[in-house]
Amino acid sequence: MSAPTAPHPKVAVITGADSGIGRATAVRLAEAGLDVGITWHSDEKGAEETAEEVRAKGVRAAVAHMDLTRLPEAADTVDELCERLGRLDVLVNNAGTGTATPFLDLDLAKVREVLDVDLVGPFLCGQRAARHMIRQGDGGRIVNVTSVHEHQPRVGAAPYCAAKGGLGLLTQVMALELAEHGITVNAVAPGEIATPMTGQEDTDVRTERRPGVPLGRPGDAREVAAVIAFLAGPDASYVTGASWTVDGGMLRMGPQAGSHLTADDWRRP
Repeated sequence: MSAPTAPHPKVAVITGADSGIGRATAVRLAEAGLDVGITWHSDEKGAEETAEEVRAKGVRAAVAHMDLTRLPEAADTVDELCERLGRLDVLVNNAGTGTATPFLDLDLAKVREVLDVDLVGPFLCGQRAARHMIRQGDGGRIVNVTSVHEHQPRVGAAPYCAAKGGLGLLTQVMALELAEHGITVNAVAPGEIATPMTGQEDTDVRTERRPGVPLGRPGDAREVAAVIAFLAGPDASYVTGASWTVDGGMLRMGPQAGSHLTADDWRRP
């Protein structure tokens, strides 16, 4: 007996697709034949460059500004891109921000900004996307990009960890409630990935040493995009409510050790 087949998605919206993981995901989904909606916050040029790469794969791209510190109206961008592209089958909540500030030095405005961008924004965008998918009647995919800090803490990242941990549990609730509509919801939790956010744009990860990461290097954005693309596609039709870490084994060491160890002594008993 053959496995049940899911509809092949046609249109994806990816937030924060002007660089890094978002751009790599847009290109990967375009290679799979999806039209792609791209949002940007501060780098319009980067978003247009992503759109050029998407169109070079023979599919459509639409670009729109989204500022997740301006809620709830920022979520209107999901509706706009759905209207421009004709439908919505996949939402990738990728846009994010963070801090490197000690807990005692944080001010409320910064905490609220991080929580809005990393948690409340994905919540509202997920609602908008799910409503479109339910109206269309043939299911859909939502992928929330969290972090290894969905699972483990990091010094100096209190609001970021709180938001990503919350997004991880939100993913599970969404998966339970949206399953009856044929919508799967999963999280992808990257470790250290060579992106502009980590100050490593255009880095060849093969030349970088990370002794505290079992695979010995940072990740490449395309390695994260490959997992997102799997979860967004028909082959993942029976996968929902899970968090997929893409971290080179960092969580097995603990994120603090993964980024702070300077030697390989731990590899030997």
